[in-house]
Amino acid sequence: MTLALPRPPRSELVNEPVVPSSPAPSDDAGLPGSLWARMKADPQYAPEHLALEAVRRIGPQARLWAERAREEQPGVTADALADQAVKRFLSHARLSGAVSGAAGLPGAVVDVGVLAWTQARMVLHIAAAFGVDPTGSERATDLLVLQKVHKVAEAARLALGVAAGRERASRLFAVAGDRPLSGVMLRLGVKLAQMAGVRAAKSMFAKIVPGAGVVLGTWVNSAATKDLARRTRELYASTPNVAPAVDDLTRYRRD
Repeated sequence: MTLALPRPPRSELVNEPVVPSSPAPSDDAGLPGSLWARMKADPQYAPEHLALEAVRRIGPQARLWAERAREEQPGVTADALADQAVKRFLSHARLSGAVSGAAGLPGAVVDVGVLAWTQARMVLHIAAAFGVDPTGSERATDLLVLQKVHKVAEAARLALGVAAGRERASRLFAVAGDRPLSGVMLRLGVKLAQMAGVRAAKSMFAKIVPGAGVVLGTWVNSAATKDLARRTRELYASTPNVAPAVDDLTRYRRD
């Protein structure tokens, strides 16, 4: 299966400066190949790996987008910027159900992964719209709570710490090397579907048979993403503005 991947990251170190690119609609629309590899190797913590990578990669882009938008639209309100972000990523989410072009389990996993990634991008852009630093390490915690991976922030922080440690360990050990690929993909698919707000994820993936193909309905993607947008706006509209932190993600960096 061939995926259209974004340009490779400038560095494997989280705390190395990243130059944000222009926030074009297609920018970083697909998951990075290195992220797929980490999630396949460690499906239990796939949402945590996705949240960490989103903040590292998308956070700087979201911050730059908000800065430019305010320069180009003097007097624009936070709510208006948030509206723009929601509209943009809601359109992307509606198309996430048939991204892979592949049938069966692999295609379904790619589709829900892209949906979860799209939603993470939306959350970070909404944060930036409300003046909350999208590059701060707490945004990874916010993502996991907002996407209902964890019920409370403390549990999310603990899981992020575990995932970061397992990222480092995966460089030394091939965690998924001896496990059946179908089992890994099934666990990964369930985790990503739950993160993306797709209900009945376990039963959906359990019924997939080779060659059958699964295309998530646009109404499912839209409903889940709209609900996430509402929760995100409620959170950040009531959050005091957080000045951009310098290399805040070093607490989760990969040594």
